[in-house]
Amino acid sequence: MELHNLSFAEGSRKPRKRIGRGQGSGRGGTSTKGHKGQKSRSGYNYRAWFEGGQMPLQRRVPKFGFNNIFRVEYSAVNLDVIQMLTEQDSNLKEISLDFLRSKGIVSGSRTKVKILGRGEVSRSLTVSAHKFSATAKAAIEAAGGTVIELNR
Repeated sequence: MELHNLSFAEGSRKPRKRIGRGQGSGRGGTSTKGHKGQKSRSGYNYRAWFEGGQMPLQRRVPKFGFNNIFRVEYSAVNLDVIQMLTEQDSNLKEISLDFLRSKGIVSGSRTKVKILGRGEVSRSLTVSAHKFSATAKAAIEAAGGTVIELNR
């Protein structure tokens, strides 16, 4: 058997309707589009969300809440992640934004970072980020480290 010998199984395909080919074809005249109306006209096209003139779903469903356009989002990094990084590299003294990005913990060059207090830090480190939770700040300073808050 070769590609040019292949064919569809008997009865598996219906013959194609040839519409708009005159009255003798049985499908002339309106060409299976019915009489009058928008859908029978040439060039008819509809938007996927069009609902025939009834009130669209996005306008029927009530809107709730408030979206603050000035909200600043932070990417959260916990102390247990910082502890894991220090265990991997014994010479690590400083945790900076560039270091966190290089390790894949924070993505994006414009992402702001907040250090959160889940976990513990056992070594003295200099940690720089945009924000710190009170528990994270206390834990880093209790281990003999320093905290640097960035303004950018």
